[in-house]
Amino acid sequence: MLSAIKSSFQPLGINTKQYGDTRWWLGMLLVVVLAGVSVALSKLPIMQSAQFSSLTIGIVLGIIVGNSVFARIATRTDVGVDYAKSILLKAGVILFGFRITFAQVAGVGWHGLLTDVVMLLGTFILAVQLGKRVFKLDEQTTILIGAGSSICGAAAVMATEPVIKAQAHKVSVAVATVVVFGTLSMFAYPIMFEYMGVSEHAYGIFVGSTIHEVAQVVAAGTAVSANAADTAVIEKMLRVMMLAPFLVGLSFWQSKKHANINAHGGEQKAGITIPWFAVLFIVASGVHSLSVIPQGATNAIVWFDNILLTIAMVALGLRTHVGAIRQAGIKPLLLAGCLFLFLTLGGFAINIGIAQLF
Repeated sequence: MLSAIKSSFQPLGINTKQYGDTRWWLGMLLVVVLAGVSVALSKLPIMQSAQFSSLTIGIVLGIIVGNSVFARIATRTDVGVDYAKSILLKAGVILFGFRITFAQVAGVGWHGLLTDVVMLLGTFILAVQLGKRVFKLDEQTTILIGAGSSICGAAAVMATEPVIKAQAHKVSVAVATVVVFGTLSMFAYPIMFEYMGVSEHAYGIFVGSTIHEVAQVVAAGTAVSANAADTAVIEKMLRVMMLAPFLVGLSFWQSKKHANINAHGGEQKAGITIPWFAVLFIVASGVHSLSVIPQGATNAIVWFDNILLTIAMVALGLRTHVGAIRQAGIKPLLLAGCLFLFLTLGGFAINIGIAQLF
C-alpha cells in the first residue's frame, strides 16, 4: 500500500525518500520563513499601492539572501530549496486553476477567446523570432520571456521552467522583465483610455488580453471603472487558462526538436513528456467550475496557492546568482520591450480588428 502511494507521486516528480533528509527540512524552513516575510511586506501600504505582490517581493528577497548568506548554508539546505523550486512550484500551478471557472471563460464569448488566442500566439512567435534572430539570445531565455509576456507574467515563466528545464538565473531575468513592463502597462493604459475612443467593455478586453500579470490587470481596469475591471479580469482568466495547452504544446515542440537532433546524431529518438501539472491545472479549473467546493474553502485554496508560489519564487531567488543576471546584459530587456510595444500597439489594432468581425 505504501509503495503504491509513493509511486502515485512520480508523475509530478516527487521523491519521497528526501523527506527524511535534514537538508530537506532545513531548506524548507528557510524558504517558508522568507516567504512569510515576503507576504508580510506585501501587506504594507507602499507595496500595495505599487501592486508589488508577495511573488515579486519573494524573488527579490531570495536573490538578496542567495547572494549573501545562503552560500554559507547551501550544503545544509539545498535539498529543501530545490524541492520548493520544483515540486511546490508545480503544486502552485495546479492550484492556480481554482481561480478560474469555465463560466467566466464563456462570459467573454468567442470575441474574447479569439483575441486571447491571437495575442498569445502572436506574442510568443514574435518573441522566439526576435530573441533568436535579432537579439541572439539563448533559447531558454527567449521562451521564458515569451511565455511571461504572452500569458500570465511570472506564473507563466515559473510554469514554463520545468518544461524546458531552464536555469534559475534565466527565470529570474524573465520575471524581472515582466515586473518592469507589466508595471509600465498598469500605469499607461488608464491614461491611454481617454484617447482610444472605445467602450469600457472593449477597454477591458484590451487590458485582459495584453497586460502581463493578473494584479496589474485588476489595477489597470479598476482605474477606469468597475465594469472595465470585471471584463478585464474575465478576459485575463481566459488567457491564464491557456497556460495548460501552451505548456503541453511547448513540450511536444521540445520533444520533436530533440528527436530531430537525436535522429541526425544516430541516437534513439526522445519521447514526448506531458507536463502533468498543466493537465491537473485544467482539472482544478473544472472542479472549481462545478461549484462543489464551498466558497470559503476555495478562498483558502487560493490563499494557500499564493503561499506556495511565493515559496517557489523565494527558492528560485536563492538559486539565482547576480553575476549570471549581469552577464545576460540588456538584450532580455530589449526583447521584452519590443514585446511590450507589440502588446500595446499591435494588441490594440488586433482588438479593434477582431471586434469588427463580431
